[in-house]
Amino acid sequence: MNQIQYIKNQVNVSDASIKNTLELLAQDCTIPFIARYRKDKTGNLDEVQIEQIQKSAVQFDTIVKRKEAVLTSIEEQGQLTDFLKDKIQNSFDLVEIEDLYLPFKKKRKTKADTAREAGLEPLAKMIMSQNIEDLEYTAERYLNSKVFSSEDALQGARDIIAEWINENIFVRKTLRRKFQREAEISTKVIKTKKDEDAAQKFEQYFDWQEPLYKVASHRLLAMLRATNEGFVRLNVSIDKEKALNFIEETIIKKPQHEETTYQIKQAIADGYKRLLEPALSNEVLQEYKLKADLQSIGVFSENLTQLLLGAPLGEKRVLAIDPGYKTGCKVVCIDENGNLLYNETIFPHAPQKDIAMATKKIRSMANSYRIDAIAIGNGTASRETEFFIKKVAFDKPIQVFIVNEAGASVYSASKIARDEFPTYDVTVRGAVSIGRRLQDPLAELVKIDPKSIGVGQYQHDVDQTLLKQELDNVVMRCVNKVGINLNTASKSLLSYVSGIGEKLAENIVNYRTENGAFTNRKELKNVPRLGEKAYQQAVAFVRIVHGDLVFDNSALHPEAYSLVEKMAKDLKVQVDQLIGNKDLIQKIDPSNYISETFGQHYISDVLKELEKPGLDPRKNAKILEFDPSLKSINDVEVGKVYNGIVNNITNFGCFVDIGIKESGLVHISQLKEGFVSDVNEVVKLHQHVEVKVLEVDLQKKRLQLTMVM
Repeated sequence: MNQIQYIKNQVNVSDASIKNTLELLAQDCTIPFIARYRKDKTGNLDEVQIEQIQKSAVQFDTIVKRKEAVLTSIEEQGQLTDFLKDKIQNSFDLVEIEDLYLPFKKKRKTKADTAREAGLEPLAKMIMSQNIEDLEYTAERYLNSKVFSSEDALQGARDIIAEWINENIFVRKTLRRKFQREAEISTKVIKTKKDEDAAQKFEQYFDWQEPLYKVASHRLLAMLRATNEGFVRLNVSIDKEKALNFIEETIIKKPQHEETTYQIKQAIADGYKRLLEPALSNEVLQEYKLKADLQSIGVFSENLTQLLLGAPLGEKRVLAIDPGYKTGCKVVCIDENGNLLYNETIFPHAPQKDIAMATKKIRSMANSYRIDAIAIGNGTASRETEFFIKKVAFDKPIQVFIVNEAGASVYSASKIARDEFPTYDVTVRGAVSIGRRLQDPLAELVKIDPKSIGVGQYQHDVDQTLLKQELDNVVMRCVNKVGINLNTASKSLLSYVSGIGEKLAENIVNYRTENGAFTNRKELKNVPRLGEKAYQQAVAFVRIVHGDLVFDNSALHPEAYSLVEKMAKDLKVQVDQLIGNKDLIQKIDPSNYISETFGQHYISDVLKELEKPGLDPRKNAKILEFDPSLKSINDVEVGKVYNGIVNNITNFGCFVDIGIKESGLVHISQLKEGFVSDVNEVVKLHQHVEVKVLEVDLQKKRLQLTMVM
């Protein structure tokens, strides 16, 4: 099997698409660039398919390298037969390759190794042949300075047989399938930990059992967390008697000699308990853990995508408030580009309750800094602050938004925040982050570790390498889908642009600081260390507003500028007349411009971009009015319907913010009437919904909600 055949088995696309995609990746083209500007080469593959091809290519290389290492190791031991070599070379299953390698793998000294050193392997072979007439007499022939009795000899022989059974490929493969299909996972509480407060969140798993293949990803991750934190013991097993019967039927061919049969059965029981069961149990648990990780990462990635592509308010002046009681509400005013203009602290709530002074300051700031909108963090004292702000008599209408502040405190204490605001404390930085999130969620949230944003399930329990890779891909996809303003983008945002990276992002910011705003895309070539390849990959994803060329504020790649000029010339109009003119654009026949450089897909995208150049794919920000009677969970009434906003999505349902500190759970069964297989089919992050309260648990601070009215 070659690389393309292997990838095709993983990704259902044509050979040509795989071949061309691999060639582009080998040329250091980025996935966003390939997906957007090389559709004709890839056969119009999207970013996810290209990522799958890239991952499959890495998997193929990993398997090939592992096979080479295994073959070399066995050959060096002088044990490589033609049959074994063919089996390994023809396998592209890492588990099977490891099974084939197991008898030759260097490992710690085993009981079987000790028995071999005592000269007991011939006895083990004789027992396995099941032809011994007098077992006791035969065993006594193997007594020596290391073997003192016939029972010692038989025990050593059984140790060797147990290892042979463990290394039997048919036995391992069959039992592995049994574990995959029939294993039960169970948990039991550790009695000494049962009454600890921290254990109560795992109460469901104090005595739990279910088929492993049925376990939902969130339940498996919860069980593993409970195990890792020392509250429960976890076990994965299959029916022991069935397993032993299968091995006996496979190994014992001539049961006419009771004594040898008994010895083999003992070896089978020992080999299963000591070697096979622990190894296969752990292996299948890790297999299902990986599946759970991938599902959890998939949920996180979908949530993160929706969060990053959340509706921006746009270039508006914002007054942002990080609410608080005793320490007051931190207020900042930021301009259209997110620059800090002013900061202040007000104390409208208890214990100070200085409402008059707080009102005066808010009015003054709104007027002085020409504020267009107010952003209030959704943490402590959020609703009280919202009520206070809505009573202020402003000189002009000002929209008031509640902004999810999850992760703002992480940003405010980060190096990025310290570099941006070296002379301000964490409270000011946190308030600025809240305001900027309203202006442009994507530009602000890229500065925060996605795990701190609070939109995943068990994100700290999954494989962290896989999680980071996927989340980095998500952020890059989102940034390049939207495009960035080259003259206002932060280093964090620039670093995710196709072809840029952290170092070049820093160079761009430094160049911009020293030379002023970019007036055209070509100036990017003047940035130190930004070569032709990086320019090709990055240039179409950056925008220059009010620059020298109207094209530079669009998703058109400079390589297509001459193409558009030719289209305008053929229509006998100026380029400026063509852009945004739907009637003129519809007169263009794409087939007239197809060439080796520009294919059908490329030209179609150019025409779409000409219709609406630089169109932001995100929707506009909307205000949600929470029920004014709600201030805390104590105000929530069972059976009442409330407005809410979806603030997290999991495999088992979604969490909805109804305007209080605690978000309520809408279980997947309560999303709509009928069966729901995927929560994202029904709701999206930040979606405005109506929910009815099913249950309020004041002690545990939990809300059960439904969207089925």
